[in-house]
Amino acid sequence: MDRKNIESFFLRAREVRALVIGDLMLDEYLWGRAERISPEAPVQVVDVVREDIRLGGAGNVVNNLVALGCKVSVCSVIGADDNGTSLCHAFSGMGVDTTAVFEDPSRRTGKKTRVLAAHQQIVRIDRESNEDIDPGYEEMILEYLQRDGGDFQVLVVSDYLKGVLTQPVLKGIIEAGCRLGIPVVVDPKGNDYSKYRGATVITPNRREAEQASRIAICDESSLNAAASRLLADLQLNSILITRSEAGMSLFHASGETLHIPTVAREVFDVTGAGDTVLAVLSLGLATGLPIEDAARLSNVAAGIVVGKLGTSTVTPQEIVTEVCHDHRDSDSKIKNLDVLAGIVAAEKGRGRKIVFTNGCFDLLHVGHVKYLQKARAFGDLLVLGLNSDDSIRRLKGEKRPLIAEEERAHILAALDCIEYVVIFEEDTPLGLITALKPDVLVKGGDYTLDGVVGRDLVESYGGRVELVSFVDGRSTSNIIDKILQSYA
Repeated sequence: MDRKNIESFFLRAREVRALVIGDLMLDEYLWGRAERISPEAPVQVVDVVREDIRLGGAGNVVNNLVALGCKVSVCSVIGADDNGTSLCHAFSGMGVDTTAVFEDPSRRTGKKTRVLAAHQQIVRIDRESNEDIDPGYEEMILEYLQRDGGDFQVLVVSDYLKGVLTQPVLKGIIEAGCRLGIPVVVDPKGNDYSKYRGATVITPNRREAEQASRIAICDESSLNAAASRLLADLQLNSILITRSEAGMSLFHASGETLHIPTVAREVFDVTGAGDTVLAVLSLGLATGLPIEDAARLSNVAAGIVVGKLGTSTVTPQEIVTEVCHDHRDSDSKIKNLDVLAGIVAAEKGRGRKIVFTNGCFDLLHVGHVKYLQKARAFGDLLVLGLNSDDSIRRLKGEKRPLIAEEERAHILAALDCIEYVVIFEEDTPLGLITALKPDVLVKGGDYTLDGVVGRDLVESYGGRVELVSFVDGRSTSNIIDKILQSYA
């Protein structure tokens, strides 16, 4: 995926409603200095200087989804205690719907306390309930799914083996996904994966896949064997196995396999990386991304989050920045229309005058550059609509373009006079003009005002059309003819 498609993905993500179902807990971090040994026992004394409480377990999946921009509801069973109150208060502050978070006075809301010094975890203290929830609470979860499941585009299952995701609950979740035609994405735990049978995709790490398949994974052959067994036994569409420094491997029931190498970076803490993978993969499937692209994005996100200390999240901008190494400057100017429309509306709100022009710009030459510089002078920001390869072939014949659309887009985006480039497939730019509503529409001097597509629209809301002459004797056709004459 390139930058413009990733940006469009995150724009679509804002409309997604995701339901996270699983074990909720709090992660408490005590940060301090360890500079001496206790006189009472051979242990370090930690002088605590900072405390931090974060959402843990399925709550960290919620946290990741919210950070990625989507709307989230959460379904679980917690204790009727102070930790449960803190957890729900945190969700409320994030705008997360907790209608289906049910309180059971007989349970304890989980809390994991980690003590850290010198960027190292020294000890972890767990306080929790992990027995299965009572049948009455199972029924409450299933009734909620039956009533409200159709409101969501993805069901995200985060299993920490703390008793919420019982066999009946998991069966109900997967059946609901099948009935509603929405993906069920599971981060599994334990040795018995039969309870996940029929899910869309599961995301075990290598060790978990070994335990569940009962196949020691030591090379690519054994990895394939483990994945094939799980796919067949569990009737899954896909399985994504995370492999730490080896990256990820995506296996399909059809037999296709994709190995995704890890992004090299310093690792501070792998806590919560699986939650990040689950969140990004789920959001990708909810927006209609091919699972291969969703997996690649989740791999990037996991690489970012392990470079942070403690249970962390990743933002859309961090992912976009990480992906876009090549053509970093020009890449930032190339947008899909859905993203660009929002940018242009915001710029208009700031009082900036938007100029629009369009063309093929195949084999860029000085005539093009002078034309674009003159166009830019009519306003504060120039948007260029660039004909796609297919539209150029329809306009100019099968031998054109000489330069592919992505290359042309990057060449044009490198010009200082152009703020944004958008590729369009249609024969005319009317759709772009309708969506962007530029203040000034610029065309070449070989046009007449009556022949300018979009003129009536632009003038209808107070805009204007400007005609700019090209430099005499400078054209792509002339350059092609000269090359043929010189080298035929």
